Amino acid sequence: MNELSTTLSYILWPVAFMILGGIAAIFRAPGPRLTSAIQHFAAGVVFAAIAVELLPELVGEHAPFAVMVGFALGVLLMLGMKALTARLGAKTVLPAGGTASPLGLVATVAIDVFIDGLLIGVGFAAGAEQGKMLTFALTLELLFLGLSAASSQIQAGVARARVVGVTLLLGGLVALGASIGILLLGGLKGPILAGVLAFGSAALLYLVTEELLVEAHEVPETPWLTAAFFLGFLVFLELGMAV
Repeated sequence: MNELSTTLSYILWPVAFMILGGIAAIFRAPGPRLTSAIQHFAAGVVFAAIAVELLPELVGEHAPFAVMVGFALGVLLMLGMKALTARLGAKTVLPAGGTASPLGLVATVAIDVFIDGLLIGVGFAAGAEQGKMLTFALTLELLFLGLSAASSQIQAGVARARVVGVTLLLGGLVALGASIGILLLGGLKGPILAGVLAFGSAALLYLVTEELLVEAHEVPETPWLTAAFFLGFLVFLELGMAV
C-alpha cells in the first residue's frame, strides 16, 4: 500500500497536466506549429526515458528469452490496439444536440492513457527512481493527448461540459492503469521483471514512432521543430544524470 500511495502521489502530476491540456484546448487550442513542437519535444523525452531508465535495467537482468517474449507481446498489443482503434475510428455516435462525436479518437486516447498508466507502474516495478523519471517523461505525452482529444471534440461540436467530463474520465484511466500496474508488478525481479520492462519499452517505442512523431510530421518540418526532439532528449538525459 505504501508503494501504491507513492505511485499515486506522482501520477497526480501527469493526470493534472492532461486535464489542464484538455481544459486549455476548450478555450484556445494551440496552433499546428506549437502542437508539432510539443509532440517533437515529448517524443524526445519519452525516447530518452527508454534509453536512460528502461534499457539499462532490462540489459542488467541478463534474461534474453524473457526480453524477447516481453518485447514481442508489447509489439503485438500495440499493433492490435492500432487495428482496434482504426475500426472504432470508422464509427461515430450522436450525442445530445445531434452532432457527431469523434468516438475513434476518444477510444484511442483512452487506450493510450490506460497503457501509459500501466507503464508508469512498470517503471515503479523496476525501482522508485525509474518510476519517477518515467512519470516525468509521460507527463508531456499526456499533456498532448489531453489537448488533442479535447480539440477534436470541440471541432466536432461536442458541448464543453461533455468535453470536460471526457477529459476527467481519461485522467482517471491514467490513475487506474498506474494503480493496476504497481499492484500487479510491484516487487518483480529477475526474468519476469526483464520481460515486463521489455514489454514497456516496446509499447513506448511504438508511441514515439507511430503516434507522436507521425502526427508531429503532419506539419512541414523546419530545423526548429526537428531540434525540439533533440532538446527533449537532452533535457531528460541531463535530468537523469542530475538525480
